[in-house]
Amino acid sequence: MSVFDVLKERGFIAQLSHEEEIRELLEKEKITFYIGFDPTADSLHVGHFIALMAMAHMQRAGHRPIALLGGGTGMIGDPSGKDSMRKMLTPEFIQHNIDCFKKQMSKFIDFSDGKALMVNNGDWLLGLNYVQLLREVGVHFSVNRMLTAECYKKRWEKGLTFFEFNYMIMQAYDFYTLHNKYNCIMELGGDDQWSNMIAGVELIRRKDQKPAYCMTFNLLTTADGRKMGKTEKGALWLDPEKTSPYEFYQYWRNIDDADVEKCLCLLTFLPMDEVRRLAAYKDEKINEAKKVLAYEVTKLVHGQEEADKAVKATEALFGGGADLENVPTLEITAADKTARLIDVLTARKVFSSKREARQMIAQHGLYLNNEAVDDADASLAPEMFEKDGGILIRKGKKKYYRLVVK
Repeated sequence: MSVFDVLKERGFIAQLSHEEEIRELLEKEKITFYIGFDPTADSLHVGHFIALMAMAHMQRAGHRPIALLGGGTGMIGDPSGKDSMRKMLTPEFIQHNIDCFKKQMSKFIDFSDGKALMVNNGDWLLGLNYVQLLREVGVHFSVNRMLTAECYKKRWEKGLTFFEFNYMIMQAYDFYTLHNKYNCIMELGGDDQWSNMIAGVELIRRKDQKPAYCMTFNLLTTADGRKMGKTEKGALWLDPEKTSPYEFYQYWRNIDDADVEKCLCLLTFLPMDEVRRLAAYKDEKINEAKKVLAYEVTKLVHGQEEADKAVKATEALFGGGADLENVPTLEITAADKTARLIDVLTARKVFSSKREARQMIAQHGLYLNNEAVDDADASLAPEMFEKDGGILIRKGKKKYYRLVVK
């Protein structure tokens, strides 16, 4: 089975520029391909994880990945799927984010001995002569055609700046540069990138009269079409400092039944026979499949040790165990031992605001050592911390924290 069949069977593939040629190419040859990542934050999130998994499948089949970091394109910002122009990022912020991306990607992709490359498009985009770019590249783009692209349609009514209009040309030029420099012949990416990716394929074919291809992946969405990976704190990040391994594990442990099979296919390397066996579980038994999914994804992103800790913490909280060592811990100072509870929890980001905390208490959704908190102005007391393990906080039905004095 070629990697094309693997990606198809697991539900990755959305659109292909030249299906039969790509199928034959991936069956018979070893190619260099690339996926682009714009450094708009200091961590990759679960939306990027689909691309990393696809990249890993391709590398396992002997193909060479290029992870392209957008030090240049990040200065513009992709308008795809956006209602308004992205915030302009500083060069320093972009460089910091690129450094963070490099560390995270190395967990999934083997960059040793040239098995994969990591390059920054700022190396060629930031030094471009604008008039030269217009003469060499701009002549190959039809404005009429560009305006029909899905990535611009959403913005057309509200106003699309010329600044952003250049993004498609820059992404196409990336592919052209990688093609000439590394013999990269295929671009992979999310399905929202189709218009930008086709632009690169057509630029190479027109300018160099050489074959080039692109393949898009389905976005990670729920069964009812919503984008997956959103939590009450925002995105589901791959950085353990932004989303703890326990929270990460809990997200997958609690997804809807209808999304289990898709996530097992896309976000784990479990054989498809095993995926189908787990996905066939019904009613209460589907929870067993969710446990496997949560463990496998957490292990890939955070390592086996953190995945094991997340399992132990979950068992301690939901299975009646006594060992709370692996439950997410919030450290407070000695001065906090008599502070107002909602002040302490808001300062440590359990709640985004005191208003949210008050609403939760009014709805009987905040528990302290398994007793509901009914006074929004209640304070902590030193004697609460005499018990080993500190204070157990429960927010809602499934969010647990351990409050300890450092």
